[in-house]
Amino acid sequence: MPRAAPTPGCAWTAAPISEYRATEKLRDGTVATLRSIRPDDKERLLRAFRALEPESVYRRVFSAKSDLSAEELRRLTELDPGREAALVATLEDEIIGVGRYVVAGDGAEVAFTVEEDYQGLGIATRLLRHLVTLARKSGIREFEAFVLPGNSAMLGVFERSGLAARVSRQEGQLRVKMRL
Repeated sequence: MPRAAPTPGCAWTAAPISEYRATEKLRDGTVATLRSIRPDDKERLLRAFRALEPESVYRRVFSAKSDLSAEELRRLTELDPGREAALVATLEDEIIGVGRYVVAGDGAEVAFTVEEDYQGLGIATRLLRHLVTLARKSGIREFEAFVLPGNSAMLGVFERSGLAARVSRQEGQLRVKMRL
């Protein structure tokens, strides 16, 4: 059963990955719920995406994008449990952050998005820690992320993660490989 590593300010519920749930105390004292994304999150995810500033969208998808199609929402919320995992950080019924991985070869590509009003509170750090727990239980040994060179906040999350990381340049992006 997936369990988050016990840390101060964190409580979790052991359950199948599709029912994964934990609470985390953020840097400002706010308590957020981290849970598996669900098919019924489509509208919440669309609202969260539409609330993002264009720069945040660009840092995540490396292009300008103003909306998500019905197919993209389906793909983002209806996961193949053997190939991918996605967690949302929520306050009440509002999605304020998303972290996900998709299996690729022996590892998995990992990515994060945090709504601007909640950046700097440790949400991506906490999402990463929980995704590492899930990945390890699934036998994944490495995460890979593609980050724009100017995205110092995300690079900082990886640097402070405690994971052994290698960074290389690839086509105008930084490729970060982290051993789990």
